[in-house]
Amino acid sequence: MRVENSFIGAEGIGETIERRLWEAGVTHWDEFGGTAPEPVGETRAARIEGFIEDGRRALAAGDVDFFAEAFPAGERWRCYGSFPARATFFDIETTGLDHHASVVTTVTWHRDGETRTLVRGDDLTAEALRAGLGEADLLVSFNGKRFDVPFLEACFDVDLDAAHLDLLYTCRGAGLTGGLDAVESALGIERPGPDISGRDAVRLWHEHERGVDGALETLVRYNRQDTENLVTVLEAVADRLRPDPVPAP
Repeated sequence: MRVENSFIGAEGIGETIERRLWEAGVTHWDEFGGTAPEPVGETRAARIEGFIEDGRRALAAGDVDFFAEAFPAGERWRCYGSFPARATFFDIETTGLDHHASVVTTVTWHRDGETRTLVRGDDLTAEALRAGLGEADLLVSFNGKRFDVPFLEACFDVDLDAAHLDLLYTCRGAGLTGGLDAVESALGIERPGPDISGRDAVRLWHEHERGVDGALETLVRYNRQDTENLVTVLEAVADRLRPDPVPAP
């Protein structure tokens, strides 16, 4: 599903009105007009026309923020279909849950087919984070709003205020609960290699500090799998959430 299938960004247009349009066969901006005012009324039609006009300009300019602000938070997943190359998937590993007592050990982001991991004591710096995440158009995480972003901002004094799609809530909207592992299992997404958890990630970092061979490589591989799998999760969940009348992108 693409932003061009959406009318919910117009002022006063909710899910009910949008679905009426879809069910009337108006599933794309190009199809709006003519008989479209019939299921929505002239006043709402004018608002939708205004949104489509602004939306076309934003789409041409690659302005993800326009749609992230126009759509309800639970519908930001629609942005991905139109801006897949602008999405930055990211995940962090830490030594605990409290940023006052714990540290960030690795940060991975995946954008437009490329993945990079920063490691504490090597290249994990505020400057690198600003370059990799601070300029992102659309951040995509799993529970990043409550954990990853506040942790990074507190520990590195960075400002990560880009539009944010937190898949924890998107998955809940699709009836998928629990952590990332549980969601992946429910979606049939398998991981190669040993079964590793967040607790293991803490252990691996401390083993790395003690000089255990292979510990850091295993931790980095786990962090990268978490991040790259977010792409598969988003695409699978977006397919679940796409309403039946709306064609696949």
